Amino acid sequence: MKQVLEVLGFIALVQGVLGLVQGFTHWQVGLVQRLAFLHGYEVFVSFVLIVLACALFAAAERLKL
Repeated sequence: MKQVLEVLGFIALVQGVLGLVQGFTHWQVGLVQRLAFLHGYEVFVSFVLIVLACALFAAAERLKL
């Protein structure tokens, strides 16, 4: 379970960072900019993904396996 949380946290972190890069540089990278229903909220969603990644890493750290 710890490894699953770490992998999900890593994916969320990468997508959040790529979304912020796309939001400020207009490069076409990441998954956030490809989802039509998030149009206009890309930077906010990317920030939320980074916070989610931190929470997933903290949860994985609390597991003792």
